[in-house]
Amino acid sequence: MKNKMKLKIGGVPEHFNLPWKLAISEGDLRDKDIMLHWEDMGGGTGQMIKGLQNKSIDVAVLLTEGISRAILQGLDAKILQVYVKSPLHWGIHVPFDDKSIQETDELEGKTFAISREGSGSHLMSYVLADQKDWNIDKLKFNSVGDIYGGLWALKHNEAQAFLWEKYTTRPYTEQRKCRYIDEVVTPWPCFVVAVRTEIAEQYEEELQLMLDVVNKRAKSVKENEFTPEILSWRYGLKINDVTKWLSETEWNYEGAKFDEDFEKVIQYLLKLKLITEQEAENYMEKLF
Repeated sequence: MKNKMKLKIGGVPEHFNLPWKLAISEGDLRDKDIMLHWEDMGGGTGQMIKGLQNKSIDVAVLLTEGISRAILQGLDAKILQVYVKSPLHWGIHVPFDDKSIQETDELEGKTFAISREGSGSHLMSYVLADQKDWNIDKLKFNSVGDIYGGLWALKHNEAQAFLWEKYTTRPYTEQRKCRYIDEVVTPWPCFVVAVRTEIAEQYEEELQLMLDVVNKRAKSVKENEFTPEILSWRYGLKINDVTKWLSETEWNYEGAKFDEDFEKVIQYLLKLKLITEQEAENYMEKLF
């Protein structure tokens, strides 16, 4: 290999990314001459897309639908691999004190808090609307930055709904900062690893080695009997919740490809008018 690879990587400060945190902190990557500086990005996929765009990060672990749309709309990046192959369970949250909202159907015509345009909380609002057969052209949004902005918007009636990963928000529902009423599940593998195109071209071998190391670490996280305790301590979640989440979550241990699922993502983005037919042309070539 040429030189020691030094890159900045961004991801959400959530339990999904424990394999990365451990591979970095315990030296798995350093032993392979791969130096990664991890940056927690609480603003989620929308923030990471901006980071790739302005080159403040080189690699991102982000939502499949968000990065796919961004690349097809001109972001100079490539998807390296599906990272988490199971779907994401998005909790549908509403203001704790607003008892007029008890069911998801009552959110039609209401304002959804989103972290930012193009984020998962934004795009999954469209998926929810489609599943509920609402008019997607009438969806209303309020960009709030991150989970704390979402909770603030619900409390101050700046929004009536907020989608976020349901286990991450569990402590806030218990603190009565919001109320969970249902969930919406992504119809595809939820997280991918993406990289700026120039980095992909410069470090092809090293990036593959990086993925191999993290995939191996993910397998050990899944199989380790102490993982629930580690996750509970690191992320402030209850053991029961972590154990249930772990049973629902599968990382992409073998680095498998999911071409059919990407076709599903593109068809959904087209159906929801989030990309154009022209943007969707030759999508596999553009994404990878």
